[in-house]
Amino acid sequence: MANTTYIECSFRINPLQPATDILIAELGLIGFESFVENEKGVLAYIQKQEWSEQQLSSLEILNNPDFEISFELKEIAQENWNANWESNFDPIQVGDACVVRAPFHKKPNVEFDIVIEPKMSFGTGHHETTHMMLQHILNHDFNSKSVLDMGSGTGVLAILAAMKGATHIEAIDIDHWCYLNAKENISRNNCDHIKVLEGDVGLLGNQKYDVILANINRNILLKDIPHYADHLNENGLLFLSGFYQTDIELLTTKCNKYGLYCQETSTKNEWISLKFKKS
Repeated sequence: MANTTYIECSFRINPLQPATDILIAELGLIGFESFVENEKGVLAYIQKQEWSEQQLSSLEILNNPDFEISFELKEIAQENWNANWESNFDPIQVGDACVVRAPFHKKPNVEFDIVIEPKMSFGTGHHETTHMMLQHILNHDFNSKSVLDMGSGTGVLAILAAMKGATHIEAIDIDHWCYLNAKENISRNNCDHIKVLEGDVGLLGNQKYDVILANINRNILLKDIPHYADHLNENGLLFLSGFYQTDIELLTTKCNKYGLYCQETSTKNEWISLKFKKS
């Protein structure tokens, strides 16, 4: 492994969202291992032995006329790749009490210190939607609560819920890499009572939850809201994110149909998060 060489693809993206999220998803499907978002776009890494420039021709987002995307390529040796990753991955402060950081960052003096090695998974706290969901958890009582983290990515939301005192926690993601990465991160943060599952809402069975966290795209949320309502305890809370201002009416109408009523709206840049209560 010491002799591994990586290809770094440096993408410039305008506008950044939602193109960055779509690009990362498509790159993950063709073998890219790691991503670092920055103010210009994203750095993406793949092992040289897995790489051919023809792979990029399969990326639909590059042909989307709504976005301007260009890229540059260079080779990086393993030891330089590690240094580059560390220099580009900054710790994230959420409020006064929580920091999300990588293992190589200095341990901060905060109540909730979350150590995440994201690899190809979504959820480092850098993205606005993850940041808002973390803020929701900080602002609410999770002591002795049962919690579902749906579309869990790195597992960061489930981990903070555990640190806040939740006792029964399930983290579910349909992506195999996210499933494996969440298990690693949960172990890294000594939150071994979190149950990690690979799949979708079909895994929920008869389980009921006091809190459901779902940071997923609008279409999946709309499809799964009836399941969330069915598996949420009376007076339970549902936190949603992963969508824009224009999606609020659609999501609110669907939630109302199933006895879920909006109590709070959060905004960060163009992204939205909503809090619903079952009553």
